[in-house]
Amino acid sequence: MHSFDIFKAIFLGIIEGLTEFIPVSSTAHLLLVSEIIDFNSVQNNLFEIIIQSGAILAICVIYRKKLFDLLINIKHKEQQFFALNIFLAFLPAAVIGFFLHGFIKTYLFSNLVIALALIFGGLVMIIIEKKPEINKIDNFNKVTPKTALKVGFFQCLAMIPGVSRSGATIIGGMICGLNRKLATELSFLLAIPTIFAASAYDLWQNLDSLDISNIKIIVIGLLSSFISSIIVIKWFINYVTKNKFTIFAIYRIIIGVLIIFLIV
Repeated sequence: MHSFDIFKAIFLGIIEGLTEFIPVSSTAHLLLVSEIIDFNSVQNNLFEIIIQSGAILAICVIYRKKLFDLLINIKHKEQQFFALNIFLAFLPAAVIGFFLHGFIKTYLFSNLVIALALIFGGLVMIIIEKKPEINKIDNFNKVTPKTALKVGFFQCLAMIPGVSRSGATIIGGMICGLNRKLATELSFLLAIPTIFAASAYDLWQNLDSLDISNIKIIVIGLLSSFISSIIVIKWFINYVTKNKFTIFAIYRIIIGVLIIFLIV
């Protein structure tokens, strides 16, 4: 393991933490930056996938009180209702991802797909943001199972690299009637089972690509991701209570156009 590889792993971990929870597609940024800095210490994009677990650890730390309350009060109807909604929102991605995993890996992980997804997603965000927020749902207890399931189907769009899991679930939540703060918090909490399951599945599928040096690189990237995610999550929660996502939409479009003209 070279010192330059360690630097690259730390840098990619920071990129993951900065982009996982804002609607700009962490997968797109990780794949593109890995290509630009020629990071190939871990094969099959396993590094980029597993270090997302660092972002999940950050979510668990920040929402530890809510998660702890859920565990110790799971017999209460309110907590069971919340757990059911998270499960229903997770279910579509779990089922569709399981059956289409091979297809997605083979045909969708290209720079052109990433660029087009970034541009299209940015345009959708601009359109949605132009609609006024009236009588939006502002509490988890008011989210129905049907609404949770709808958000889950929106999350499936993020299987296309460049769409952004957080972007799909936040914008999807807003389309389904949630206010932007609640849609963002639901997106964060939904990330726990979704990214954990995806990372675990990819790890299982690519165990033969791992060795001791790879594991060290992955752990370094994961820790870097965890630290940067903590900072971004706290900032983003405050940001969404006062601002729209238009700036992220414009950024997506610019990056998508640059990819088409400079990389594709």
